[in-house]
Amino acid sequence: MKKILVTGANGQLGSELKTLAPGFAGFSFRFTDYDTLDITDREAVSRFFEAECPDFVVNCAAYTAVDKAEADRENAFLLNAVAPGILAEACNRSGAVFLHISTDYVFNGKNYKPYCETDETDPQGVYGLSKRVGEQNSLADCPRTIIIRTAWLYSAFGANFVKTMLRLGAERNSLQVVYDQVGTPTYACDLAAALLQIVAQVAENPGQLTPGIFHYSGEGVCSWYDFARAIHELAGITTCQVFPVESKDYPTAAARPHFSVLNKSKIRSTYGIAVPYWKESLKVCIQKIKNIPL
Repeated sequence: MKKILVTGANGQLGSELKTLAPGFAGFSFRFTDYDTLDITDREAVSRFFEAECPDFVVNCAAYTAVDKAEADRENAFLLNAVAPGILAEACNRSGAVFLHISTDYVFNGKNYKPYCETDETDPQGVYGLSKRVGEQNSLADCPRTIIIRTAWLYSAFGANFVKTMLRLGAERNSLQVVYDQVGTPTYACDLAAALLQIVAQVAENPGQLTPGIFHYSGEGVCSWYDFARAIHELAGITTCQVFPVESKDYPTAAARPHFSVLNKSKIRSTYGIAVPYWKESLKVCIQKIKNIPL
């Protein structure tokens, strides 16, 4: 039975992997977070690998506080850049396949067409820079590394834009949301399913392993304003009006990409991954959230 180690298991993506794991026959899972495995500690990771011998490692752990990272550079780099390298080194020694999650923030957001994996990176803040270094360390330290960049992640777990809009929509009569930042929302459950599909394919036929960088986000395009409107529409919220505003009206410590649509053709053609339309997945997630206290 193949073993899958999932780090950062208490986050959105890790939580979705937990929900899918029982239906993933023929694999055993080990879910860890900072309280059970410190992935920034090289010796601790080495001991863990020697004891557990994972065949696949899915690294969902990340420092995702984008604005806080600007003043907390050391910790952002420790978790986003150093830790992936440590995990990749351990995977290289043990022969495991390393799947690492990255971000659209490695780009500057000034493109005019969906970003391909080969497009030049140009992060505009500490978060994006630390994630880019994490990509570089992972690829350099393990030849069996698959990096998946994603964007605008949401789920029924933890704190995210969807749950915030649902809460504010119920509390307020109006909201202002930026309309000049364009991308694609990604349901973490969809991404989790894609990761497990890749693992299953490679486990069945190791020759199908194609390492490198891939993009995965929901299909289609929208702005944060469109996203907020869709959330309220699908949730049946009619008492809160959403108004569009420009990013300059909401200054933040870290710059946000104005355009971060990702081209998913490579992951579709390489691993046969189906990418759902973002609004269809949003409907599924909202239905799930309605049965979970916000």
